[in-house]
Amino acid sequence: MEHLSKYLTKEIKLSSYEDKLFKSDLMFNDHMLVWFISGETKIIQADSTFYFRAGDIFLIPRNELATIINYPKNGLPHKTVVMHLSTERLKKFYERIDTKKNTQPEKKIYSFSNHPLLESCLASLIPYFDIEGEFPESLASLKIEEAISILRIIDPGVNSVLANFDTPGKIDLVSFMQRNFMFNMPLEKLGYLTGRSLSTFNRDFKKLFDTTPQKWLTAKRLELAYYHLTEKKKKPTEVYLEVGFEDLSHFSYIFKKKYGVSPNRLPSHTH
Repeated sequence: MEHLSKYLTKEIKLSSYEDKLFKSDLMFNDHMLVWFISGETKIIQADSTFYFRAGDIFLIPRNELATIINYPKNGLPHKTVVMHLSTERLKKFYERIDTKKNTQPEKKIYSFSNHPLLESCLASLIPYFDIEGEFPESLASLKIEEAISILRIIDPGVNSVLANFDTPGKIDLVSFMQRNFMFNMPLEKLGYLTGRSLSTFNRDFKKLFDTTPQKWLTAKRLELAYYHLTEKKKKPTEVYLEVGFEDLSHFSYIFKKKYGVSPNRLPSHTH
């Protein structure tokens, strides 16, 4: 798979995918500000799906589970400028600013499509990717602070996300798993997001679901796939990535094992 990332610094990169599509289930440790130069991205969260195309700019908060599928489009690679807004960087920024302690941050992806201030800030980084040698940290700091300042001007509500430095607290495991089973995450990450160590996560899971996380996750993903294939009349190729499987042939194999018929032989796919 042709994936190229050019880093100006560890917080600013130019990312390019030449291949058909690239899918990953992610939970970012930093807030990510992304500007699309070309290509298309589909982001699937527990209760919403977003599409982003050339010219779009979005901010995805840290500790949010998402399936991200990147596609080239119109013969052009999937190309983005990505800025990590790290907790460390944001703490320094907000030290100098008096912000009211906001209520719970909204768990959402912020979209700032074609915004001239933000676009010119991110576009100004492009020439630097062709310069040889080290990119000065002082300049990177200025660019990141510029981006944060612009975000706050466009949408003051973004402070509730950017100025929130809490780690996830212990939350209800059943409702969390019911909403997020389609994301292919290491169990340590799922534990972290529910405020548990891995051993506590496994113990609580066994008590609540009377099975192992792996068995439960596979069963839930197959049920969701069956629903999409039969009720929504989707094709197996459209479904397997979205419900948490990485490989089409593996998905077909375990689907047939459970339902006695391969996914492309279901009634809705035989006409």
